[in-house]
Amino acid sequence: MAALFVRWEVGSCMWRLGIWLAGRIEKIKALLVILSVAALVAAEYHEEHYSHPKYKFEYGVKDHHTGDNKDQWEHRDGDVVKGQYSFYEADGTKRIVEYTSDKHHGFQAHVKRVGHAQHPQIYGHEEGHHFTGNELGHGHASSYANLYQHHH
Repeated sequence: MAALFVRWEVGSCMWRLGIWLAGRIEKIKALLVILSVAALVAAEYHEEHYSHPKYKFEYGVKDHHTGDNKDQWEHRDGDVVKGQYSFYEADGTKRIVEYTSDKHHGFQAHVKRVGHAQHPQIYGHEEGHHFTGNELGHGHASSYANLYQHHH
């Protein structure tokens, strides 16, 4: 008898739920539509996380073996960037580039050269001998621009 009573109780609850739902089905449908739209709007709305960009860096290279000497620094605070880099040209002058960038003026660079250009003098050059590129051996300093002066 106890099992029959439980079944009847469950059946009775389901029957009561069915009657309760029948009177409210349109309201439930409307509520589900509203909840679905709210979920879509919440999923579509994505707020970008914006953190104020700010950094500083600097580095330098001084390699006496290769002759690679250069440095750079840069600071950024929001949309404003300021910096400088420098290096030695093949002619011995130092090139210094100072730059700024912002949303009003864009990128602005100012280039300076410091020092006097020095071009290598070649002595003991034999007439009739032409440079082939094989004359440079390991351990000798060379430049991508080898200059030879002919004295007549």
